[in-house]
Amino acid sequence: MLFDIHAHCFPDAIAEKALQKLSYASGGVVPSGDGTFPGLCRRMKENGVDGFAVLNIATNAHQMQKVNDFAAYQKQMGAYPFGSVFPDAPDAVDELRRIKELGLYGVKLHPDYQRFFVDDDKMIPIYKEISRLGLCVIFHAGQDFGFPAPYCCTPDRLKRALKHLDCPVIAAHWGGLCMGEQVLTHLCGLPLYFDVSFGYGAKPRIEAMKIVEKHGTSRLLFGSDFPWHTPKDELRFLSTLELSGSEMEDICVNNASKLLGFEKEDLHLPAPAFE
Repeated sequence: MLFDIHAHCFPDAIAEKALQKLSYASGGVVPSGDGTFPGLCRRMKENGVDGFAVLNIATNAHQMQKVNDFAAYQKQMGAYPFGSVFPDAPDAVDELRRIKELGLYGVKLHPDYQRFFVDDDKMIPIYKEISRLGLCVIFHAGQDFGFPAPYCCTPDRLKRALKHLDCPVIAAHWGGLCMGEQVLTHLCGLPLYFDVSFGYGAKPRIEAMKIVEKHGTSRLLFGSDFPWHTPKDELRFLSTLELSGSEMEDICVNNASKLLGFEKEDLHLPAPAFE
């Protein structure tokens, strides 16, 4: 079985424009889908995925509630969406409570898009409320191809932020995109998860094997970063890391099942996958 904890989509009305903008900013990376929720569902089915999380991101205060309304629709359809808050919004803490009320599975924060350093003191009230609500939080971690340095969620900064978070924390992209040595130094062995998205073609195999050895497979979560990579891409990369069958099963579904509280037998793709 396969659960993808790192996928993205956009409302139909803006999906094409959003993909064009993100592709251009990232140096012309070609997306693997059309950016819509129905398109995401169909592509997950084509890639052999049994269930998936959608990571929604509020990039300004004005769109925050609409982003979470879209996430609530995804949940209604059968996906496992994460909501988001824009940290500088005056009602960000209130919106965290609404995320909980909507039954969303956690909070996605992208420090580069949302213009904050992950260890900034202004984030402490946000982190404390996420922890109080019992939500989990996933950070874009490491570099982002659409932004220049300094990057806002480096492994050393994330390590400092962890002292304010008493909840499950996921550092995307193997703990830090293009920052493997820093991940090994600052994050491996700490009580947080890494998702293994965007490893294919972007992470040296030997470096990934070192992270697996030092961090263990019980805190690794399968992810693709679709539509920028596909689940098949990431499975191909994982297949080179000399993992046992049980280790692959933990990464691909068991760890996410424990974290998000779903039964593997209940996994199903949303209806648009079959339309």
